[in-house]
Amino acid sequence: MNSEFTVRPMRPGELELVLEWARQEGWNPGLDDSLAFHDADPSGFFVGAIGEVPVGSISVVKYGDSFAFLGLYIVHPDFRGKGYGKAIWNAGMASAEGRTIGLDGVEAQQPSYRKAGFEPAYKTIRFGGIAKPAPQSPQLAQAVSDKTDGIARYDSSIFPASRPEFISAWCTSRKGRKSAVVRKSGKIRGYGTIRRCYEGYKIGPLFAADADTAAALVAQLVTEANGARIFIDVPADNVEAIALAEAIGLEPVLETMRMYRGQAPVIPLKNVYGVTTLELG
Repeated sequence: MNSEFTVRPMRPGELELVLEWARQEGWNPGLDDSLAFHDADPSGFFVGAIGEVPVGSISVVKYGDSFAFLGLYIVHPDFRGKGYGKAIWNAGMASAEGRTIGLDGVEAQQPSYRKAGFEPAYKTIRFGGIAKPAPQSPQLAQAVSDKTDGIARYDSSIFPASRPEFISAWCTSRKGRKSAVVRKSGKIRGYGTIRRCYEGYKIGPLFAADADTAAALVAQLVTEANGARIFIDVPADNVEAIALAEAIGLEPVLETMRMYRGQAPVIPLKNVYGVTTLELG
C-alpha cells in the first residue's frame, strides 16, 4: 500500500466522480443523485486517496442515532488487490459505530458481507423495460409541491428512520425528476419519485398503502419517461408490487439482498412497492 494513502471525507466534486465510477460499474445512478445524496448526510461519504488522487470510495449515510446505510463501495480497477478497499471499508464502518447498518448486496459479494457480520433480510428484484399504461386505479396522484414535511412524516412510517433533509432534496421537481403523491381525506396514502438515470429512468421510492395507490402513482410517474426504459427495485416479499411491475410490462433484470449488521429494523414491506435507491436504502 502506498505510504501516501489516506481515507478522508469527500471534497466538493468527488461525489460526482464516484457516481461516474458507479456508472462504469453498471450501477446506473441518477444524473443528479449527488445533490440529494449529499443532503442525506454530508459527513457520510469517504474516499481513499493517494496524495490528491481518489482511488476508492464508500458511503455510510447516518439516519438518526441508530441506523445507517452503506453504499458506493468502489475501488477503481487500477488500484484493486492492494489493500485499499479494506482500509476504506474499515473507515466507513467505524463512522457508524453503534448503529445498525444496512446494505444491498449483489450475489457475488454476499459471502464477504456475511463474514463482516451482515445477515440477509430479504431479496430485492430490479424490474426493467418499456412501461405499458398502469392498471386503472380509483386513486389519483398529484405532483408534489415544494412543501415536503407531510411526505417526510409518511416516509418515516415505512423507512427505518426519519430523513427529512433527504426527502426535501429528493422530491424537488426539476428536469428529469418528478415526484407524485396520493392523498385521501387529506391524508397521504403514498408517494413516489422518478428520476433520469444514465440509462432510462428509475422509480424509487414507491411507497403506498395499497396496490391501487401504487398503480395511481406509477400512472403519473411513467409519463416523465416518455417511452424510455424504466427500472424499479421491488422487495421480493411484496407480491402485489411484483404483480404491478409485471402488469406494466417490466421484467426481472437484477437481484440483490438487503442485509443488516445489527438489529434488523422492522419494515412494512407490504407498503414498499419500490426501494428508494440501492445506494442509500
